[in-house]
Amino acid sequence: MPELPEVTGLVDFLTHRLDGLAVDSLELASITVLKTYDPPPQALAGLPVDAVRRHGKFVDLDCDGTHLVFHLAKAGWLRWYEEAPAATARPGKGPIALRVRFSDGSGFDLTEAGTRKSLAAYVVSDPAQVPGVAALGPDPMTTDFTRDRFGEVVRAQKGQIKGVLRDQRVIAGIGNAYSDEILHAARLSPFALVSSLDDDDLDLLYDAMRHVLVEAVEAASGKPAAELKDAKRAGMRVHGRTGETCPVCGDVVREVSFADRSLQYCATCQTGGKPLADRRSSKFLK
Repeated sequence: MPELPEVTGLVDFLTHRLDGLAVDSLELASITVLKTYDPPPQALAGLPVDAVRRHGKFVDLDCDGTHLVFHLAKAGWLRWYEEAPAATARPGKGPIALRVRFSDGSGFDLTEAGTRKSLAAYVVSDPAQVPGVAALGPDPMTTDFTRDRFGEVVRAQKGQIKGVLRDQRVIAGIGNAYSDEILHAARLSPFALVSSLDDDDLDLLYDAMRHVLVEAVEAASGKPAAELKDAKRAGMRVHGRTGETCPVCGDVVREVSFADRSLQYCATCQTGGKPLADRRSSKFLK
């Protein structure tokens, strides 16, 4: 799933590429991708693209006050064309969910692999009309998200720290991959309870969060959309690297699998050398 750094990279790319352009048309190739009906998608036609912004994991194209907001979900992506295909995107069995064309002939498709369709797009007059945007917690990249604010937000939660970091209502933009990376950098177990963390732990966690995200945003900066996925994979130390060597201590990277996702961690760095049981109600093995 694209997370804060990749979405920031997409926003930067689109900001540069769409400067001075207007929307020519929006074509729906999936009857379920558009979650709104007023304004209609045709309302975007002819409107200039004034700005491209990020809200958590959402991308927001501000077109003269009418906004196309989309969330790429788990398997979605943006495919850019310097010259958009001549054929109209139509409903079918392919991966294309919608196509946007611009005044210079360029355009992009929003695509989604697999059968589970979660990619969502909205045409609204205010991004806050998108339920997911309205519910977002603070953005960890803003200057006012200080260590004290971070502590207040985290201390107000219950449960395991991995879930807290992934909860968009708590902190916007961090998902499964970067929560693994942050916890590894902070040397904390993904299953550590928030109630068990002391101030020193929160210091380490905050510093790790800022370092991991800043580094990943820098890696994504200036890259075209087609290269952002590879940049993300290349920067991962533990996420997606099950069975490989931890770059910090040399131990093997381990995995805990759930029904629809998995997490990766280093037992030596994060759990005192004790592997975690591979089930949802995991505790440290005795």
